[in-house]
Amino acid sequence: MPKVSVVVPCYNHAQYLDEALQSVLCQTYNDWECIIVNDGSPDDTEQVANVWLEKDNRFKYVRQDNHGLANARNIGISRAQGEFILPLDADDKISKDYVALALEAFRQNDSLKVVYCKAEKFGAETGLWELKPFSLFNLSQENLIFCTALYRKKDWEAIGGYDENMRYGCEDWEFWIALLKQGGHVKQLEHAGFYYRTQQNSMLKNMSNAHYKYLLDYLSIKHADFFVAHQGSFFELRAKIEQAKKKELNKLKSEKYVIDVFCKRFLGFTLFGLYKVND
Repeated sequence: MPKVSVVVPCYNHAQYLDEALQSVLCQTYNDWECIIVNDGSPDDTEQVANVWLEKDNRFKYVRQDNHGLANARNIGISRAQGEFILPLDADDKISKDYVALALEAFRQNDSLKVVYCKAEKFGAETGLWELKPFSLFNLSQENLIFCTALYRKKDWEAIGGYDENMRYGCEDWEFWIALLKQGGHVKQLEHAGFYYRTQQNSMLKNMSNAHYKYLLDYLSIKHADFFVAHQGSFFELRAKIEQAKKKELNKLKSEKYVIDVFCKRFLGFTLFGLYKVND
């Protein structure tokens, strides 16, 4: 039975940590460890974590100065003993069957690189989290896989882990691109096994336009081969944009012409000067 390492970074989420760790403890699959990474959190993260260390020796704890989410995940995974990794943010939860079902998917298909599931929102928003179906083309447009998906530690090692230059967010998107752009299959379970806490304020909602531009620029340079393969070259994109502009302009001119015909025939004047008497 392969061991699964659940890695839980925590920064200022001590109030939610119990719920996340309880969802790990309730797993029907028993061969797991859970590494809590306190990323220099100024709240009660350490006190909460210590309770769980006493409760079950499969829980482990690491404390460091604040270096951001990508670094905290990398630190936790570097210490993981499991063949498989499951990141879990400290304010989210997983269903009791998630790990077991994901491992069964890997057992049935050894070409899989990533297994994830259906997801539900809770908190400020509720309901099913609608995500586009996975394809590399869709992944080139936006992130499709939340962080809490199962993958092998050796694949994390092969791509150098989470890129710590993605310090403002979108580190999951970059990670999935790096992991999957050279091949490997992805499976989404029909099971709703991930519960994503929505809040009024979050890192993504608070991201500035400048930070978002930095992240997109960085992604575009680092993974230019991926984006060109699935979106086309910059020259192709520019040509498509110009074609779209011309199409819209022609449509606008056509609509204005129809209005001019109507006004000339029934009102005796034109608005745009496109209708001529000999038309």
